[in-house]
Amino acid sequence: MDSSACKLYHVDDFDSRQFLETYLSDKPEMVFGEESLIFPIENLTKTFVAGHIKGEICIDLSLGPMIHHLYAACEFFKHIIVLKASDRCIMELKRWLDTRTGAFHWGHATQLHVDTEGNRDQLQDKEEKMRSAVQHVMKCDFEKENIIEPLDLPPADCIISAWLLDVISKDHDDYKRKLGKFSRLMKPGACIMLIGDLDTTYFTVGKNKIHILKYTEDFAREALVGAGFVIDCCKVKESKVVSDLTDYKAVIFIAAHKK
Repeated sequence: MDSSACKLYHVDDFDSRQFLETYLSDKPEMVFGEESLIFPIENLTKTFVAGHIKGEICIDLSLGPMIHHLYAACEFFKHIIVLKASDRCIMELKRWLDTRTGAFHWGHATQLHVDTEGNRDQLQDKEEKMRSAVQHVMKCDFEKENIIEPLDLPPADCIISAWLLDVISKDHDDYKRKLGKFSRLMKPGACIMLIGDLDTTYFTVGKNKIHILKYTEDFAREALVGAGFVIDCCKVKESKVVSDLTDYKAVIFIAAHKK
């Protein structure tokens, strides 16, 4: 795949709703559920339940208007701040947060979380807790040194970033630079949890192919250590999906803490 033919997620137009329908819905033809839904939900839940991550503020920096990865966080953080580069993604996310007509249906992901936690009777409570915890959805610019300029946020106790560094980084050096920008939003000792795809070059939304940075587990580990993090956990799940929509070979989850 010629990467020059791919669009850039945070620069070019991105159909956020079609992205959700293609990669995160409960439609029978959606073949990515093991990697896009179950893998992050299980690993985030295990990491939070272990009890080492505590605090008041969690910042989410993730691809598109997804929220399923935040259900685990809303049990442990009173304040979740979501940062997005796209107005379209912000509108799609707020449609769900405000329970507006036409919002994307996340009930299948909510059910996965409830089942993972072993409590099957709290489906509605879980969604209400999430809506209460996500107090701010804010615009950001990943090309600025302070990505939320001219604003400032209190330093975060935790950052969750799902598939975002993969798509906003032009090359390996750019990935490391942007990881450094994320680190500057965190307290010393704070935790970062990264979810990404390995050995990928593109994913497709509608008729558009979107750039993804190709990297390995070794590179992800090296980037975190180089940015001043200590790795606490790393899990890799090889993909069983064969699809023309994307070419990823595996999914990675890494939890680390800032020195």
